[in-house]
Amino acid sequence: MSDTFIPYGRQIIDEDDIAAVTAVLRSDWLTTGPAVGQFEQAVCGYTGATHAIAVSNGTAALHISMLALGIGPGDEVIVPPMTFAATANCVLYCGGKPVFADVLAESLLIDPAAVEAAITPRTKGIIAVDYAGQPCNWDALHTIAKKHGLFLVADACHALGAEYHGRKVGTLADITVFSFHPVKHITTGEGGMCVTNSPELAQKLRMLRSHGITTDARQRETTGAWFYEMTELGYNYRITDIQCALGLSQLTKLPQWIQKRNELAQAYDASFLHSAVRPLQTAPNCLNAYHLYVVRAKERDTLFAKLRAANIGANVHYVPVHLHPYYKNNLGTHPGMCPVAEQAYEEIITLPLWPGMDSSSVQRIVTACQNAADEPNR
Repeated sequence: MSDTFIPYGRQIIDEDDIAAVTAVLRSDWLTTGPAVGQFEQAVCGYTGATHAIAVSNGTAALHISMLALGIGPGDEVIVPPMTFAATANCVLYCGGKPVFADVLAESLLIDPAAVEAAITPRTKGIIAVDYAGQPCNWDALHTIAKKHGLFLVADACHALGAEYHGRKVGTLADITVFSFHPVKHITTGEGGMCVTNSPELAQKLRMLRSHGITTDARQRETTGAWFYEMTELGYNYRITDIQCALGLSQLTKLPQWIQKRNELAQAYDASFLHSAVRPLQTAPNCLNAYHLYVVRAKERDTLFAKLRAANIGANVHYVPVHLHPYYKNNLGTHPGMCPVAEQAYEEIITLPLWPGMDSSSVQRIVTACQNAADEPNR
């Protein structure tokens, strides 16, 4: 057993990143300055979106997306259970109700048929999660949304750099949300972003991230004015120039990191071809960004323990949201509501995958999985 711990994901920071951050620290603007707009423009250029609004984290991006789209008490928004709790929590923050639609067994992406079955007269929209880095079936979701007059939000916190029918994630929904947490594709430390092609939504999102105020400090400094008005009940969800400088530097490396993630995933896939460990499936019309490499194993808990004992940072993504105590106690959710997600939860395990890994790390992890399968349970 190697003594080197392999985490399931981690950031990569180089001297260019450090220099970019240091330059901002020596500048006049540490927040609401030029680096924020430059980062937003760069993400627009990469994704093809028209507008980008950078915020303090991915959860903040989800929250203001629901506010901008008008979610309030009595409104329902359909979400998948196989996601981090923030996807559903953002609806609760606005007084709405998240309604869970089950996932597809082979990909753990939201099932369009389950979405359609969950629609009621109170349904206002759908948040679909590009789980593990693979885009959802956006054609089917658009058809459903158009038929019922619903909005579509892409929780693409796993999927920066992914593609669907040759289109980059970022232009497939009314609003797309990204996260820049250290385990994601690029990092700003903490940070998130909304992207949209709607100028009206973009204007609302910008105000909501900064107290609902019409101008920010740099805009007032540039015009020599002091007056501002609060026209919405907003929040302090601003991101700093320090973070955005790091994001700008990281974004230049994203294409090569997406390529490396795919190479590592392909090596895993080949190794598990005739194994009891079963990788999730990627649709042929998608480029998977592989934020996570998730497999299914019948003896998941045993495998998890043995990988951890071998200094391999396996993880589990996720406990289905409707099974969390808060949801059961306050929304009346219960086992049996989403049987596909619940069955998957008993089997899924996340294996390490990040661009700093090499083929020897993959082989070590695969060997540990195979050894765990061959050893008798104790």
